[in-house]
Amino acid sequence: MLAIKETTAEDLPNVQSLWADGDVMRYVGFPDGLLETDEAMQQWLEQQEAARPAGNHFSIYENGQFCGETGYGVDKEHASAWLDIKLFRHARDRGIATRAITFAMEEAFRNGANTVWVDPAPENAKAIALYKRLGFQQSDMLEHVIALGEDPATNLYFERGRA
Repeated sequence: MLAIKETTAEDLPNVQSLWADGDVMRYVGFPDGLLETDEAMQQWLEQQEAARPAGNHFSIYENGQFCGETGYGVDKEHASAWLDIKLFRHARDRGIATRAITFAMEEAFRNGANTVWVDPAPENAKAIALYKRLGFQQSDMLEHVIALGEDPATNLYFERGRA
């Protein structure tokens, strides 16, 4: 059974382990993983909790085993939200990503977004295929997304509106 839940302090060691995995993090610029201290993880969680409900982070479990993370952040000025998902290798190619990113998308729409966007690395063919299956359309990266620090020279841009 798949469970997608708001990340809490008890999930932090799992998220920390996910981020430390180079296979998970290679497409986001950390091929050796991202090593964070316990203190940094706690500070990160406090930021996530303060952002709710305009943004949220979720931990994904299947039959009690941690699989990965998903989340969103709504830019109220543009009624637009970024989406993110990362999964351990053991959780890939089994429909978990589809269910998790759909969950995050629905939460973003419920909390003020009219459009959602993702910016996968061009070499991340599986992510691109997932987004296309879910109705995302590739287009030029918008200026307000670039202003967030996203780079159209290194990432593709896909968006979709409410169904």
